[in-house]
Amino acid sequence: MTDSASPAAIHAVTLLPQQWTFTAGDQESLVAAARRAGIRLPTICRNGTCRTCFSRLESGSVRYLVERPGLSAQEKAEGFILPCVAVATAPIVMVNPHAERLDGAAG
Repeated sequence: MTDSASPAAIHAVTLLPQQWTFTAGDQESLVAAARRAGIRLPTICRNGTCRTCFSRLESGSVRYLVERPGLSAQEKAEGFILPCVAVATAPIVMVNPHAERLDGAAG
């Protein structure tokens, strides 16, 4: 018997304006990946409705863990994402000036 599941892809994430980098698997939200890396992205609901994590995708691509994330068509077209329900599908650069290090350290 062979295992037909493909290995999870790992993508680099760069967070601006902090210039922090971390990796995100293709099965975990960007908020979860950031937390694993010691970075807190603001979030409350973690289901794409409260918009606390509202961020801009500068480059790369994401897919969503929910069918209808709380973004308008115009916001999506302008590159906004909700990292609590977004999964990286390629290396990405995203902007969220409210991110913080969990240990309180700068940089």
